Amino acid sequence: MTFWHKRDWQQYYEIARRPWQRLRPPRPVYPTGLNRVQPAAGFSLSELDDAGINIDVAEQLGLPVDAGRIGAYGPNVSALRDFVTAARRPT
Repeated sequence: MTFWHKRDWQQYYEIARRPWQRLRPPRPVYPTGLNRVQPAAGFSLSELDDAGINIDVAEQLGLPVDAGRIGAYGPNVSALRDFVTAARRPT
């Protein structure tokens, strides 16, 4: 396990303070019961795969990824597809 140095923290806060270029990335959710959802830590690998996104592109777009989650939730996949098409549109 490596520890962050002072410069690593400075880079992190510089990136975190930047405003989003176009729109904020969607928040992943997972179903917990009848008509209920809860926030998830990140998108599952199968959701990214169904939306046509690899991990490197997800990282560049600022999408959270949770490799421990399994399965795909349909609304997450459609939100990812909409976000990627909006991110690819020229301004």
